[in-house]
Amino acid sequence: MKRIYLDHNATTPVHPEVLEAMLPFMIDQFGNGSSIHTYGREARSAIDDAREQVAALINAKSPSEIVFTGTGTEADNYAIKGIAELQHSRNSGNHVITSSIEHHAVLHTCHHLEKHGFEVTYLPVDRYGLIQLDDLREAVRDTTILISIMHANNETGAIEPIGEICEVAQQHGSPVHTDAVQSVGKLPVDVQALGVSMLSLSAHKIYGPKGIGALYIRRGTRLENLLHGGSHERNRRAGSENVPAIVGLGAAAALAQKDRETSVEHLAHLTNKLRKGLHKHIDRIHENSKPEHSLPGTLNISFEYIEGESLILRLDMEGICVSTGSACTSGSMEPSHVLAALGLPPQLAQGTVRFSLGKDNTEAEINEVIEKVPKVVEQMRAMSPAYKRSSKHVGVK
Repeated sequence: MKRIYLDHNATTPVHPEVLEAMLPFMIDQFGNGSSIHTYGREARSAIDDAREQVAALINAKSPSEIVFTGTGTEADNYAIKGIAELQHSRNSGNHVITSSIEHHAVLHTCHHLEKHGFEVTYLPVDRYGLIQLDDLREAVRDTTILISIMHANNETGAIEPIGEICEVAQQHGSPVHTDAVQSVGKLPVDVQALGVSMLSLSAHKIYGPKGIGALYIRRGTRLENLLHGGSHERNRRAGSENVPAIVGLGAAAALAQKDRETSVEHLAHLTNKLRKGLHKHIDRIHENSKPEHSLPGTLNISFEYIEGESLILRLDMEGICVSTGSACTSGSMEPSHVLAALGLPPQLAQGTVRFSLGKDNTEAEINEVIEKVPKVVEQMRAMSPAYKRSSKHVGVK
């Protein structure tokens, strides 16, 4: 059975050109970037090239503003803890602002800070996952040391107004960090236009390898280090560089920059086709973000009278791979914190599926999904006593 992969927000396949770029640094060019002999200089040159490629993707002023990390999660931790520890040492404030729909890499880091005397405000969102700037303005204090708001949500695809958030922050002198793991490569992410002080990204969301990320740190932004040891990454991230993965991230960044406009147009077309097809053939479904404020390629749908994980398993048997939300919380019995923040009742939240498309998905695949999903939903609802009772009252056949 040929499978249809619609879980690209969880991870993407490594692009063949990325793999080709990485292979020499796994076999022949295996040097340590800190060594001064030929092998080391080859590795250092490759690292420098990759840093330039990542900087170009997000329009950083200098490649030196890019710090390679092990993951996007590490980048988030570095940004938040780095600012918090520095400001704590200076007695400059202890208040952090974030949102209620952040990735757990941000939320759990903020929970950690709260255990160590910091105060955190978790901004609410509206029904479609967008924060309100008035809420942010009310939350900012003289003691606010950091605002960390994601650029686009990994579950719903909702795009937050980061540029406007930075304008509010600048009025109070507060730095802004954004988790852009989901938006880089899908949106025109420009750190100069956005105005952020720090930005996290990850390779495996843009057809690069797993286990490598990066943190953009605007020149002049100071952080305490998360890791201590050698003088790697300009004394900002100790540990021998993962040269093959860094090369892979650089190659993926270059491809993302070159192909973004074509890819976005393709994803937007297929997502709109999927959206219309599901609405046409299935009743009682709810979208959890506004199309005009959502990532191209992400469609988050709640199905009434359906249990989401059961639907995923049934679709997997049909050769369609989707998810209920973040892969990082897979296996948890708790409803998605993102959907709860949107105000969805638990029963509806548990009937939610995320379709996240990629550059290699085809129109034929989406047609097959539109054909198969309604049939599976109909079969599952036919076994639901609650659906049968509700159908009698509203005349649904």
